[in-house]
This record gives sequence, structure tokens and C-alpha cells, in this order.
Amino acid sequence: MFEYNLNILGLDLNFKTDADPERIDQAREYLEKRYSELKNRGKKLSKERLLVYLALGLADDYLQSDIRLSLLQDRIDELVNKIDSPEADK
Repeated sequence: MFEYNLNILGLDLNFKTDADPERIDQAREYLEKRYSELKNRGKKLSKERLLVYLALGLADDYLQSDIRLSLLQDRIDELVNKIDSPEADK
């Protein structure tokens, strides 16, 4: 297990995880990029509001990806069933 001491978006974080350093660094960079994009949209919002908007955007991204994954899994299952059906041998 890796132990991390990071400063992300001005907040000091200490945690342990099985995730490798490259994965944590990619996640940190992604968060900082998305936060910066929100911050630079011109409105003067508090850091707390920006973090909530960031969390909301990431949650929406996750939910949409989950829906797409589910649809793809359904499609794969349909194709596998077609391949496995006795009619596929004809």
C-alpha cells in the first residue's frame, strides 16, 4: 500500500491506497485541470462552490459513463447470445 502526502487545489491531503503513483498523479492533474477550467469561466465564486460544481460535474461524467458501459455490456451480451444460438450454426 502506498502512502501519499499531496497538496491538491491548495488542500493538504494524507492518505494510503493501493493505487499506484502514476494513477494518483493522473487523477490529481485531472482534478486541477477541471477546477482551473471552472475557475477561469469568469465568475467570482468561492472555492467551496467551485469544489461543489467540480464534484457535480465529475459525478455526472461518472453516471453518463456508467450508462454507456451498461448499454455496451447489453450489446455485447446480445452479440454473444447470437453467436451461441443454434441458428448461428446454420
